[in-house]
Amino acid sequence: MKLHKLLSYLHSLFTYEGENPEITSIENDNRKVIDGSLFVCIKGYTVDGHDFARLAVEHGAAAVIAERPLDLDVPVIIVRDSSRAMAVLADAFYGHPTQKMRLIGITGTNGKTTTSHLLEKIFEDRQEKTGLIGTMYTKIADTVYETKNTTPDSVTLQKAFHEMAEASVTTAIMEVSSHALELGRVHGCDYDIAVFTNLTQDHLDFHKTMDRYRQAKSLFFSQLGNAYIENRPKYAVLNADDEATADFIKATAATVVTYGIDKEADIRAKDIQIDANGTSFTLTAGKEERYIQLKLIGKFSVYNVLSAISAALCAGNDLDETIRSIEDIKGVAGRFELITANQNFAVIVDYAHTPDSLENVLKTVGEFARKKIFVIVGCGGDRDKTKRPIMAEIACSLATDPIFTSDNPRSEDAAQILRDMEAGVAGKEYTVIEDRRQAIAYAVTKAEEGDVILIAGKGHETYQLVGDEVLHFDDREEAEKAIQSRLGSI
Repeated sequence: MKLHKLLSYLHSLFTYEGENPEITSIENDNRKVIDGSLFVCIKGYTVDGHDFARLAVEHGAAAVIAERPLDLDVPVIIVRDSSRAMAVLADAFYGHPTQKMRLIGITGTNGKTTTSHLLEKIFEDRQEKTGLIGTMYTKIADTVYETKNTTPDSVTLQKAFHEMAEASVTTAIMEVSSHALELGRVHGCDYDIAVFTNLTQDHLDFHKTMDRYRQAKSLFFSQLGNAYIENRPKYAVLNADDEATADFIKATAATVVTYGIDKEADIRAKDIQIDANGTSFTLTAGKEERYIQLKLIGKFSVYNVLSAISAALCAGNDLDETIRSIEDIKGVAGRFELITANQNFAVIVDYAHTPDSLENVLKTVGEFARKKIFVIVGCGGDRDKTKRPIMAEIACSLATDPIFTSDNPRSEDAAQILRDMEAGVAGKEYTVIEDRRQAIAYAVTKAEEGDVILIAGKGHETYQLVGDEVLHFDDREEAEKAIQSRLGSI
């Protein structure tokens, strides 16, 4: 696409009449620039893209988008907000790909990943080609790619959606983080269905207050659009049991569909029964009523299932077909994942890394645990410090044997993170083992028949971030090794 044509999508009052090179790609990382790239200078938290513009030109950039004048040998187009401009340009460059498919976005503190995978299964069972963008990976039809952020930047997003369109994907499902909403990463994404799971304390290192965190989430629903288009209606799928839903209803002009357990909702679960093998409940959806038997465990799993069923119905899916898909799902990696290696006690790995998610998982364990509950838990470095004592207090309140350990300390001292956790449980009994591998082995050594070990915080992650290093570490692998070691020594 020619530069003049691409820039016309910015609708600037000041037209650009300079050189008109062919643009071959849009990049905001100078290391990815190729001949003919349009390089967009983005001010980040640690680096400023303006400082790398000259390198980008040396690598072949044909033009540069910037927020200030730069002395370069290629056209420099000055904009007020380069991040906002990048979203517009990326959407245009890749041919408005999200207008060519159904796009479902999921936001909330907990449950985004599980809900997205539930929906993927539902649509795949309908023989649809799907795309998935989230915490674990990006999947385009049958091809899986690694991902660094829950929600990538706008260029990466639009490129992925373009590849989905080229692969004939009909339904794309993505996790939408509060960071992405606040930073405008999803500008240009034409969502059809926006799902809200829940809102609990997290990311206060970024948002500072829960009010600002909630406001960031509300952007998702206010950006759904303000028109009612017959052949492409917009839906806001909201958790009736969460207080934030009232604000989101005010924020959106889309058709609101609610789901829940405790309060009246369009789609509701009642008569919930939970045991170590799964969960059952009665679903009411309008005038319809169905009995559902899940292989998933816990009340939080019911919420995830309700949100997925609600979104599927908004997309026009058949209720009974949707239920059959849901009942067939065994689980999502790292989400209440059972580790079995012929031991006589239960070992569960879960991504629970917020106070609310840890509380939910421990309460679920408490519903079927016959004896002791061990919980191995830590807190990430360079993240919200206020939740550390809260996490510790929840662990001590809901587990018989809490073990505090290292998570992803990043640039912080792991020992100091543990001291921050201990500040919330003065006078209570717990064990501190900084080395996560040793902490897992300790719990496995101590567990007896009928006990439950919950390894919380990292879930599907296969690494540990220590300083500048990314070390291989998988809670599931470590649990299996510890179990095998114990069984081998008996």
